[in-house]
Amino acid sequence: MAGENPVAGKVDFPLYVVSDEEVERVLVAAEEVEGFFVDSEEELPEVAFLRVHEVAKGRQRTDDAVMAVVNRQGEKIGEYFIGRVVLGDAGVEESGGDILRVTYQFFGNRCEYPEAERIWPRWASGVALETGEWLRWPVSYQDAWLHVVQNSWFATNRRAARYGAKDIIHLDGGQISTKSGFYCALGEAVNGPGGYFGSNLDALAECISSSFGEGPLVRVVWRNFQASRESLDHAFLDSLVGLMREFRVELATC
Repeated sequence: MAGENPVAGKVDFPLYVVSDEEVERVLVAAEEVEGFFVDSEEELPEVAFLRVHEVAKGRQRTDDAVMAVVNRQGEKIGEYFIGRVVLGDAGVEESGGDILRVTYQFFGNRCEYPEAERIWPRWASGVALETGEWLRWPVSYQDAWLHVVQNSWFATNRRAARYGAKDIIHLDGGQISTKSGFYCALGEAVNGPGGYFGSNLDALAECISSSFGEGPLVRVVWRNFQASRESLDHAFLDSLVGLMREFRVELATC
């Protein structure tokens, strides 16, 4: 993350920090953001930053904006490449001089998973993720959980590879009812809570074939496979089984 660490004092997390990547300067750092985590069909003119800790003076626009998600330890745990932003409202100040709100017009990318706005604070809390935690959220949140998994995995400079030492990976079909749920379960089984091991078939192939980390998968044991077969698309399952065979991963179902 560019510039000095804007985390100071008692704050809620995550902290959202927008920087101009070209000149390595923080534009705004705030505890909340409104209008960024939105459905892809929504068209909102501005993104508002609330409870602002820092805002650049005199910098009105950039074509190279990046927004980092920062945790309680001041570490970057997520990152969004945004593109062009233009300063809107320069800020509303309290009597004590604290800036309550700053708005920017975002002409580039936003996050198309609205539920991620609720998931990021859990990841930024500083409390270690637990096994199966993704299952405690509504099923409708699984796409967003997988998005956060993938975003955080690469934002923290990890590769698409197996880092866990287990040669035999166990999955429970009773817990897998969506494609995103499959990748959440597989990533956790391979790389631990919050672990990533693909988010689609192409990405899974990349992970399996990677020469980094502990090497390729050896064996996957998928218990209660019939439960998943009743929930998941048969074409997806057939493609998944075919991919495992292609890369010589032994798949045992029961």
